[in-house]
Amino acid sequence: MKILITEDDFVSRKILHGHLTQFGDCDVATDGVEAVEAIKNSFEKNKPYDLIFLDIMMPNMDGQEALAKIRKIEQSHDIAPGDGTKIIMTTALSDAQNILKAFNCQCEAYIVKPITREKIINQLVALNFIQHDAAG
Repeated sequence: MKILITEDDFVSRKILHGHLTQFGDCDVATDGVEAVEAIKNSFEKNKPYDLIFLDIMMPNMDGQEALAKIRKIEQSHDIAPGDGTKIIMTTALSDAQNILKAFNCQCEAYIVKPITREKIINQLVALNFIQHDAAG
């Protein structure tokens, strides 16, 4: 599995990376601009990401804007809604407005910080990336 972790906070990035490396190859972006560039690059190489963990509150370009741009990139490659990269939003924002906005822009899941192994595993199982017993 090819995974992109997009997180500006060093500790959160480290936690995600530590938990996800057992499930696939992880790349890291520190803001939405880097994430969008990584997505474009992955399509140029014909190796799109399977999964993206995308923080909402980041400098330069927030996660909501990056999510919308990623879905537009997929659309330009004739990828139908729901058939593209699975995107899990990760954020301290638990208000209904941000959650609704993320799902309206076609994220598959939403994890409210603090990020824990259990929350990550539950989402990977729900999205059929792993079996619960494979989580170790």
